[in-house]
Amino acid sequence: MKISVSTYSFAALTKDGTMTLSDCIKSAKKMGFEGIEFADHVPFGNDPIAYATQLKKECTEVGLEVVNYTVHADFLNNAEGPESEVERVKKLVDVAAALGAKGMRHDATWGIKKDCRVGRWGTFDTAVRTLADCCRLVTEYAATKGIRTMVENHGYFAQDSDRMEKLVATVAHDNFGILCDMGNFLCVDEDPILAVSRIAPYTVHAHAKDFHVKNGSQPHPGQGFFGTRGGNHLRGAIVGHGVVPVQQCLRILKNAGYDGYVSIEFEGIENPLIGISYGLENLRRYIETM
Repeated sequence: MKISVSTYSFAALTKDGTMTLSDCIKSAKKMGFEGIEFADHVPFGNDPIAYATQLKKECTEVGLEVVNYTVHADFLNNAEGPESEVERVKKLVDVAAALGAKGMRHDATWGIKKDCRVGRWGTFDTAVRTLADCCRLVTEYAATKGIRTMVENHGYFAQDSDRMEKLVATVAHDNFGILCDMGNFLCVDEDPILAVSRIAPYTVHAHAKDFHVKNGSQPHPGQGFFGTRGGNHLRGAIVGHGVVPVQQCLRILKNAGYDGYVSIEFEGIENPLIGISYGLENLRRYIETM
């Protein structure tokens, strides 16, 4: 496995203007990463193709592979309907191609709102066909660009491992798979070991992420924590500092045949440059000693 970093890990620094995406590229290379994953937390501006082309050039110059492009999407709640959202996401595939990315992760949905197409009584099972049809249209287009598409386990509604498995099986396309974020299963109070074991065969990209967890029966811990679906409290952690069994999750993926990139996605409250570099040291050691 090779190690990459998501630009989302630098979000605190890009948000306050301390760093640009160009700075993220230079920092990733200096830290020793082999690849980089771009996330749309930083807008690509009025000419995203031109900006993506420039970022690709910068990555090539420093010797970083662009491994993935991560974007927002919601096929259930677009005001103009699922078809409009599909067309919008297809345009983002063009951006991924300009970046030189081999993969693109898009969301499926962030849940059922009362006015969405599947109705207020909708469940995942009633929504999965719509989601799968949209994901298939996107991945069919992406395949013509040599880009593999995927959804990630996040967003509460489409986050559980059984739901992820059902979605990928319903899409039923060789160009479509799952971005396995080993930490995100805690957002729906699911055991990462059991969850990663379930979706490992469908994994086409992976995120190394860690969390601190406080039981929901305890008082709210304060700033920096957010709630799980079941009411527990999570805070982003440096890889190796939290409760996620990162090395065991990596071993599960390896045993399932996964040998691609693992991107660090740091969401902790520590300085991102420290959090990322400490996490890289741990992740590198985990991979070397599996």
